[in-house]
Amino acid sequence: MTYGPPPSPFTQSALSADSARKKRRTKLLGAVGAVVVAVLCAGGWLLWYAGDDGTPAHERPSAARQAPDDIRETVEKLPGTPEGELVVDYAEEGLKKDKTVYAPGTWATDKILAKAVGSRLLGINARTYEEEPKWTLKLDGPVCATTRHVTADGRTAVVVQPARPKGSDLEGVCDELVFFDIDTGKKLWQKKLPEADTALVTNTNLTMTGGTVAVAWDAGSVAYGMSDGKQLWKSTSRSRCEDTGFAGGRTLLALVKCDRQGEPTFKVEKLDPRTGKVRWTYQVSSGIQRAFLPSSDPPVLAVAAGDDSVTDLISLDARGRHRATITLGDKFDPSCDRSYFGVVENCDAIVVGREQVFVASEEQFENGQPANWITGWDLATGKTTKKFDGRPLQKIHPLRMSGDKLLAYRESSDNIGPAAVVRLDPRTGKESPYLFFNLPSDDVARLEDPSTADIVVEQGKVFFSPRELRPDPKFPKYPVRAVLGIDSVT
Repeated sequence: MTYGPPPSPFTQSALSADSARKKRRTKLLGAVGAVVVAVLCAGGWLLWYAGDDGTPAHERPSAARQAPDDIRETVEKLPGTPEGELVVDYAEEGLKKDKTVYAPGTWATDKILAKAVGSRLLGINARTYEEEPKWTLKLDGPVCATTRHVTADGRTAVVVQPARPKGSDLEGVCDELVFFDIDTGKKLWQKKLPEADTALVTNTNLTMTGGTVAVAWDAGSVAYGMSDGKQLWKSTSRSRCEDTGFAGGRTLLALVKCDRQGEPTFKVEKLDPRTGKVRWTYQVSSGIQRAFLPSSDPPVLAVAAGDDSVTDLISLDARGRHRATITLGDKFDPSCDRSYFGVVENCDAIVVGREQVFVASEEQFENGQPANWITGWDLATGKTTKKFDGRPLQKIHPLRMSGDKLLAYRESSDNIGPAAVVRLDPRTGKESPYLFFNLPSDDVARLEDPSTADIVVEQGKVFFSPRELRPDPKFPKYPVRAVLGIDSVT
């Protein structure tokens, strides 16, 4: 059977980037001037910062010491000041008119902001502005799948669609795995996925857990050791039940989809990362059309019951037994509907903590009322806990946990109210400022929507990076912003 590329402009547009010349780093005119801290920060906003939630501004929390192969869990320190300044503003030049270049994947360390653009990985100085990337790693084709996970010592992985002759049986197949170092751009190892002729950008899912990199593509799965790229286990035999994807991080869960008389059924399996052996199984009730795994530990499922959109969250205990079912209702959309670059583990409006899960509501349009809010639910009981409101015309988005606090992004309001990263305390319900800044008005819509752009908070900085780059139809020769980064004013 012949498997071509998925029905999207992904293949050709991304492959075109592979033959492009090395582009010079250029700032967009007016961008730097637009990214400044709001005047309000000099007054009441700073008083709010100093008051905080009872935590002294000089306190510097830190995560427990991790082994190099552990998946990183950083606890963010409060910056010395909440005033933000521009440190990264990278734009791509020479993009073709009416063509989209896909740019999935954004990872940061203290030193480097790494970004996939077409058939390249770029390493950009995350500390001070520089014209050129510090390193470029050319790939054999465009990136098909990424993972948000990074090891404690700064490594991560991507799945690549190698370039093949047009009309080839394997054109569009995503069967190459690359493991690399974020700080140096060094390719640590590269592997061809076994029997992965059905792995496409639409169904390939990648994750990592301690010491293991795992990939699934509906009709198969495989895992490799981080240290040497040695294959640990694989499952490529065709059967009624197939691994759809994995959730990584602290442990490894598999989402298994079975076909029973034309109707999908799902189960979740906890796997031994080194052997693939099943430790426990949770059978999902029938009638579920789609399922996702936003967290492996604690185990949380997002399911669409009788609908394409997620309707419920299901929490499990450490042995895979049901704890609680959370019915979201029609005001919440967890944004688990990505089409490309890894679907199973990515729900852009869900963040899972140790004891609670947080979901952003849909946008509301009542005059003078918050644009939306974040609600927390207790994973043990399924009951609501705290509610964090956005502001009128300023939506709020959950980003990630930082220890026992939730980091969230609050949108700007036409440069009247500044954008902000804030720290939310699930115990007290209080909000503390982290960074204030304004985004360039010409790009704000592309940068601050988590469903289409990566928003990464790491080592005191916040980075915004769209997953698709497309020239402005009116100014097709202008560079297109690919990454913008904000740091605290020093």
